[in-house]
Amino acid sequence: MARFVITGTGTDIGKTVLAAGLCGLIGADYWKPVQTGLAHDLPNPMAGGRRQGLSPMDGSRAYLPVAGTDSAEVEHLSGQPVHPEAYLLREPLSPHRAAELNGVEIDPADLTPPDADRLVVEGAGGVLVPVTRDILFADLFAQWQIPVILVATTGLGTISHSLSALESLRARQVPVHGIAFVGEDNPDNLRTICELGRVRLLGRLPFLEQLDRFSLAAAMHEQFDPEDFR
Repeated sequence: MARFVITGTGTDIGKTVLAAGLCGLIGADYWKPVQTGLAHDLPNPMAGGRRQGLSPMDGSRAYLPVAGTDSAEVEHLSGQPVHPEAYLLREPLSPHRAAELNGVEIDPADLTPPDADRLVVEGAGGVLVPVTRDILFADLFAQWQIPVILVATTGLGTISHSLSALESLRARQVPVHGIAFVGEDNPDNLRTICELGRVRLLGRLPFLEQLDRFSLAAAMHEQFDPEDFR
């Protein structure tokens, strides 16, 4: 089995693109437990909340993700199957607050990863983002015990952010598979984080001038070793 959780040192650092690249690299399904920030993209303007009665396959028809979601981007960039989100929420906020504003109560029991031999799960934002008022994403990762890949930027501030995230994961006995960077090369930052954080460097995804399925696949094959994800 090749099952991994993608989390990050913060938001908007490239987790979804890295997740899509990894899905393509190892032929994995994708799952985003909670998607927020769909104020203008939900198909029903009154929608917002738990996705009920959905599965990744409906007979012979593959599940089609909602436009504007991370699932839609991953499907577009990887061509791999995606599983329905447990919750779709309107506001572009942390899940706990987006759910409150939607009048939705997130039930952690709904946030059980799909049963797929090859799976990439993507959290929201950073390691300590609240899922509810009582549970952080890092707490879910500890329950799941699926190896985590930390995604970090390469620039200023990444050393502290990365080491803090690693400490938070290990304090909860979350298995850390390694760290992947997104951005321009910065050898000393990468070396410092890996040495001080005692974490394996999996690779670095550079910024791509043109981002599509083919350019992403080429970059992943050049910068990452599929054997590291067996």
